[in-house]
Amino acid sequence: MLPAVLKNFNLFIDGQSFLGRIAEVTLPSLTAITEDYRGAGMQSPVSIDQGMEQQQLEWKPGGHLTAMYAQWGVPSLDGVQLRFAGGYQSDDTGEVRKVEIIVRGKHSEIAPGTAKAGEKGEPTVTTKLVYYRIEEDGRVLIENDVLGMKMIVGGVDRYAELRAAIEA
Repeated sequence: MLPAVLKNFNLFIDGQSFLGRIAEVTLPSLTAITEDYRGAGMQSPVSIDQGMEQQQLEWKPGGHLTAMYAQWGVPSLDGVQLRFAGGYQSDDTGEVRKVEIIVRGKHSEIAPGTAKAGEKGEPTVTTKLVYYRIEEDGRVLIENDVLGMKMIVGGVDRYAELRAAIEA
């Protein structure tokens, strides 16, 4: 079986389609923060979960884009909503999978790049995230809500018991 390959994508900014105007998107990584611990009688250290590194999404418009400036300095941590919609197709079966990544956050950097007559330039926008959800064909794979203290993986809220332990 061949892997499903991204054949095309779109980026929605606050619900508005930017089809044809986004050149590239660097999707958010899932990176755990761990601390090594080795206690008495243990043959080797184990990694203890300490949460996650802050996620970010980086995107590059195909030239000057007013929408990236309009969102600068929003007052809330989740004031910017972006949605990546990708069509991944396997060339052996022809099957197409719809992958959507929905994020909320705030721009931490807008780098307009070099301005040169006759060229589109290479602006880059970095958005720091407080919410991340990845879906495949409408099925939620992972949902990470930092402000709501929720980490849902495969339909299981991995933080439910921790939330219950600290609630009144």
